[in-house]
Amino acid sequence: MQRAITPSDLLDPADYARTRRQHRAEIGVRKRLRRVEVGPFVTFYFETYATMWLQVQEMLHIEKGGAAQIPDELAAYNPLIPQGAELVATFMIEIDDADRRKRVLGTLGGIEETAFFRIGGSTVAGRPEQDADRTTAEGKASSVQFVHFPFTPAQIAAFRDGDSELVLGLAHRNYSHMAGIGPAVRAELAGDFD
Repeated sequence: MQRAITPSDLLDPADYARTRRQHRAEIGVRKRLRRVEVGPFVTFYFETYATMWLQVQEMLHIEKGGAAQIPDELAAYNPLIPQGAELVATFMIEIDDADRRKRVLGTLGGIEETAFFRIGGSTVAGRPEQDADRTTAEGKASSVQFVHFPFTPAQIAAFRDGDSELVLGLAHRNYSHMAGIGPAVRAELAGDFD
């Protein structure tokens, strides 16, 4: 399993432009199995090498920064590729109405610190990505958060065996919701472990 994107993994911009639709369709199928809604307006998108490769290719395609852009994109997206004993997710607080979104985000400061998995009686606490603080000093949360879930070998075994209940949740005082993980999503995510 690949754990980092290198410049040699990337397609030439013209080659990517020609095959873009195919790549987006292929990876889109996997992305649907890597998506979990938690509560009324948070969705977790579990990242992998393939999703981050597509993201880098898309950024290069859209911004057209050429070779000079590549180091910044790799620095931004490589940390979101699971490293064998973890799952990594982008979670988005998705509220269409701009006024309501602003009001709700103002009450969700620190939500990135409250993400968790529960496997049977064991809890895996999420660790927010450390590249930037995504809660302002005033307590407003960013609508996009990044979190790592570090698993022990026993927790990985329980995740893979499928016998114990698997739940993903947020335990914020203003947003406390959980969602069960079904077999198809569980099997897809289990592939992120070594």
